[in-house]
Amino acid sequence: MSLDDFFHDETFFGDYTFKNSPRAIKRFPFPFPEDDYMYSVNMEPHVPGRPGSVFEHTFDVDEHYVAEMRDRARVLRDDPLRCQSLPHMTLAGWDLLELIMESFARDYPQWFSLTKNGNQWHWINRPLNIDQKFTFLDESTLPYGPMEYITRQAQGDFTLQDQRNDNLWIEAGMVTTQADWSLDFDIGMSFHEWHAPVPKAHEMGVFDRALKFLLQLQHGAPVRRFNWTMTVDPLLDTSPENYPKWGPGKTTLTKENIGQRQHLRVELQTLFRLPRSNAIAFPIRCYLCSFEDLVTQPKWARRLHRVVRDLPDELATYKGFIRNRPLMVDYLSQFDDGAPTSPGWWPDE
Repeated sequence: MSLDDFFHDETFFGDYTFKNSPRAIKRFPFPFPEDDYMYSVNMEPHVPGRPGSVFEHTFDVDEHYVAEMRDRARVLRDDPLRCQSLPHMTLAGWDLLELIMESFARDYPQWFSLTKNGNQWHWINRPLNIDQKFTFLDESTLPYGPMEYITRQAQGDFTLQDQRNDNLWIEAGMVTTQADWSLDFDIGMSFHEWHAPVPKAHEMGVFDRALKFLLQLQHGAPVRRFNWTMTVDPLLDTSPENYPKWGPGKTTLTKENIGQRQHLRVELQTLFRLPRSNAIAFPIRCYLCSFEDLVTQPKWARRLHRVVRDLPDELATYKGFIRNRPLMVDYLSQFDDGAPTSPGWWPDE
């Protein structure tokens, strides 16, 4: 299959031409293994998973790759502060560059290649027409710093956490596909400060347990978890800085258009201990799927109805859809016949 045949030419703003293929719908990382939901750490080892799934490789490169990278470049042109790295995080940026380049070249050799001769590296990214020779650990040989250079070529957001004083500090990141949080506001914050807005989880001890776990994270043993929210229209950049542009869209949903415009937004979050810097890389990969596409999978249609209907008000408010929950429940209810659902998140074959 040629590059043009696999990668979509689409947009995530304005006319919103984003569309999931039938294959993309089937492999969508539906985040609910049960018919109800409560915030939890829900970590598991990030090991190769089911062939064809988003878990098959270390990083998932899918049909939206080229369009998402174009969208990232557009956001950065408008707001360069979406990418920031404090000076002491440069080594962690090189660690991340190495991790992504090696993973891409190993898992997608038809699209990416990496050749090394000592510290002289040659990187080829065929989908984005990049052919770059550079010296590893020498910033002057790249057009951007190492973290920015490689995350302009990798789907999802990325933050880098420095570990010191028994805490994690968010001190570098590339964040253009976020679910209503700001890197510019959060940079320099500790783990608990960064997660302060999340309801219920603090009193449940979720973040105390998560921090204790992550401080012990070992190199070569990455972990993953899901997070999710809702987004009106397939908009990747739902940042607080741009809320005046996307927030009012919540008021324009109707029973006639909700199936097409309301999207389940899922984050596949992975965490890697980096080898030289001892920092933790936190990729946050965003996937979008419209309600009308989700309900083509009967198990997901039943379960999503039950989760949205029964979610505590505090969580529906935090996730930003309390206003439209009645519309969502009404739409989804027509696809829920009350039948039991099978365990786990995979669609029924």
